[in-house]
Amino acid sequence: MHDCHHPISTALYYEDQTDEALRRSREFVRTRLPKFLGYFERVLESAVAAAPVAGDDGPWLYGGRLTYADLVLFQCLDGTRHQFGRAVDRLEAGGEYARVFALYRAVRARPRLQAYLGSARRRPYANGIYRRYAELDVVE
Repeated sequence: MHDCHHPISTALYYEDQTDEALRRSREFVRTRLPKFLGYFERVLESAVAAAPVAGDDGPWLYGGRLTYADLVLFQCLDGTRHQFGRAVDRLEAGGEYARVFALYRAVRARPRLQAYLGSARRRPYANGIYRRYAELDVVE
């Protein structure tokens, strides 16, 4: 993710590498993002195919219940959606990664997480890993 806006060097400003950043972002959206989503779609598919677990209350990655792994996947996808909203929306609408997006929505719907996401305690995305540059939000 970070390499999309700093593809040459972190020592250079984004403005010093915009052409390369656009090229990297296109490649990320075309190849890396589907690969990432495809991997977790397969993990979730195998979790569903496994023997049912008592207390199963959602589309979770492991053990039939929400774990830190689900929260990490949510955070990664949420940051990716912040950075590449158009591309993520297109991939969600395509239906190929339905389990991944179902997990994303299920985590987001958790009452305590919803309260946190709507609170001042949650730090907004800024100049960290997930940076939003509208010109890099490409759809391939």
